[in-house]
Amino acid sequence: MGVHLRGMKTSPSPSFPRGRLVALIAAGLVLLLLAGVGIYGLILGPRTTNTPAPDSVPSPSHTPTTPGPSSLRLPVVPRSADPETFARNVAEAIFAWNTTSALTPLDYTAAILDVGDPSGTEQAGLASDLATYLPTREAWIELRKHETRQHLTINQTVVPEAWADAVAQAQPGQIAPGTTAFTIEGTRHRDGLWNGEPVSSEHPVSFTVFIVCAPAYPTCHLLRLSQLDNPLR
Repeated sequence: MGVHLRGMKTSPSPSFPRGRLVALIAAGLVLLLLAGVGIYGLILGPRTTNTPAPDSVPSPSHTPTTPGPSSLRLPVVPRSADPETFARNVAEAIFAWNTTSALTPLDYTAAILDVGDPSGTEQAGLASDLATYLPTREAWIELRKHETRQHLTINQTVVPEAWADAVAQAQPGQIAPGTTAFTIEGTRHRDGLWNGEPVSSEHPVSFTVFIVCAPAYPTCHLLRLSQLDNPLR
């Protein structure tokens, strides 16, 4: 049985022909969340254009290092049956990338989709969510010129009250057992080269990950992401 969040309209999510493995979240809960909880980011989905920050994309000044075969190691999101551990693993994976490797944003996206909704129902929506967290192809090309790398330091991981309230008010069967949400607050770190000199920047970020764990599945899976910097509280 699989949690179906398409009614929340985070982004277009065409149904997949595979059987659904998690129970659907009813339309009534969607209205409840929209009217009583105010999760605007999840309802409309990420809409932030992820262009490189001015402090992260200086004017081209040198020829970037050519990625070698040793840099082709594909990223992997560590699996876990513990909800909070998995939420933290996902959060760190979303922000961990390195333009000096031979990888592209699609490679990082694929690694996260690999731990997505097993039923396939939410995969298209999740891919759309991730597109706003990772650099675009054009931005990646610019960032690669400066050997830009990024990672996330997590400061806090909490189950938002808005989600707890929604679960408390939901009717039986509206939310699949093991479905939860974690709001992540942390710091995005970037470093690279500017005019041949090392530079770095930090920026606070916050977002919510929606996951499903046991008893629906032996290990946790990622369903959707809120709008970046517009999490559930």
